[in-house]
Amino acid sequence: MTTVGDLLRGLATRFQAVGIDSARLDARLLVAEILGVEPLYLATHPELVLTAQQQAAIEVMAARRENREPISHILGRRGFWTLDLRVTKDTLDPRPDTETLVQGILDRVGDRQAALRLVDFGTGSGCILLALLSELPNARGLGIDQSADALAVAADNAVRTGLAARARFQRGDWGHGLTGPFDVIVSNPPYIPDADIAGLEPEVARHEPLSALAGGADGLDCYRHLVPEMARLLLPGGLAGFEVGAGQAPDVARLFSTHGFRDVEITQDLAGIGRCVFAVR
Repeated sequence: MTTVGDLLRGLATRFQAVGIDSARLDARLLVAEILGVEPLYLATHPELVLTAQQQAAIEVMAARRENREPISHILGRRGFWTLDLRVTKDTLDPRPDTETLVQGILDRVGDRQAALRLVDFGTGSGCILLALLSELPNARGLGIDQSADALAVAADNAVRTGLAARARFQRGDWGHGLTGPFDVIVSNPPYIPDADIAGLEPEVARHEPLSALAGGADGLDCYRHLVPEMARLLLPGGLAGFEVGAGQAPDVARLFSTHGFRDVEITQDLAGIGRCVFAVR
């Protein structure tokens, strides 16, 4: 007989052996998923005996995690802001750092009841746009992405979160073909320097879409393209917001200033890293 306690210890040891820092947590998440319970329940019921069918199902997921596939891909979902979102291999895994961008926009929009028009470039799972719409009840948003598969995930997330009536998604090459004007434009574009991608954590380098990571030689290619587009598409007084990579905020701030934006501000994430840059048209 295999108990929950025995299995959790074994999984944690296996995950630690391949370099997974969150080994114990990930073990609990996988076992809880198959048992249909909250992870905390396992800590108080280590004596539960697993069936052969349950063990087999857990082993399938454990092998994927040993291959450093993100836990969100295995479970098929990720919590972001206050939303439970579907996540697949076709989208970036929404990260807590990106919530800094959502909060920064909300802090700067002024009237949250206004009928704002939003655009999210490189929407991926739709996490940023949908989080904003969940807090801006009269806003409407457009998510742009070059990946049809990512757009399908984003549209599904809009339905899952009850926001489909105010969100639409379309395939596009950044702002090409858009006329605006818009009140708010946000983006978490690819910003990893191309030469750095191979050295990223395996969860990212092996399992997340390259097109959502590669930002050119210095990681700033997309910002150079998008800042002029934002200047063209935003209303006077409109708000722009970017997520940026570590150390990139000053360069992106200068891009905004060069293109006539004002009130350029850098916001730090929970680790104290300059993570977002905001500016007003």
